[in-house]
Amino acid sequence: MTEIQLERLAWPQVKAALADGYTTVVFACGATEQHGPHLPLLVDAEIGTRTALETARRLGKALVAPTLRVGCSDHHMAFPGTLSLRRDTFDAVVEDYCTSLARHGLQRLCIFPSHGGNVMPLAELEPRLRETLGDSVEVVVDTDLMGLMDVWKRGVPAAGGPEGRVGGHADIAEGSILMTITPELVQEEKAEEGYMGELSREDLDRVIREGLHTVTPNGILGDGRGMSSEIGEYLVARMAERLVEVFAA
Repeated sequence: MTEIQLERLAWPQVKAALADGYTTVVFACGATEQHGPHLPLLVDAEIGTRTALETARRLGKALVAPTLRVGCSDHHMAFPGTLSLRRDTFDAVVEDYCTSLARHGLQRLCIFPSHGGNVMPLAELEPRLRETLGDSVEVVVDTDLMGLMDVWKRGVPAAGGPEGRVGGHADIAEGSILMTITPELVQEEKAEEGYMGELSREDLDRVIREGLHTVTPNGILGDGRGMSSEIGEYLVARMAERLVEVFAA
């Protein structure tokens, strides 16, 4: 089966895929939010879709459901264009999404956040999803943000990029990945350094309470300079391999 994106299939094709054993589905919970002066608002959503596709292909017999393109981004609302869902809205959307997929016969739901603000909401929602869907549906949620950061921190220099520029938001890693998807939307000449320190618990509390702009006026954590599509392709492959380990366990 060459096309595995659910939204690109007609319903008879979906029915045939299910009958052929495509009962696993992968999808990302992304965001539409600021990513510095050099990257578009769609970064998390597009990275989510690309990563889901690569993961599903490696898993085999897996479909990809559409990425949720708006998430919990209230801490980015000081930057124009950012969209955010209330926590109860996010929970309801994800639950309804999963219920729909299960109703059609998807038996294994593999969910991951492609936006850091969705990590905690998904971790707290996971038990409720399992209770709602019952024993006939397996729900696997990846919420290991540090695992993803480790892939980026190791992967950028392994792919030939400079060390020390991964900060987790609008940095060299995210910019490089986006260059493999929508390079025409990357304003490489506007990439710059953002907040380069380690965020303390006090910093994190302030970000949640007052917004990301209180620690990084340009919206970047890390350094956006030095990005390349070669780095991006390497990172996508490593990210997909990590998710396969999580979802196949």
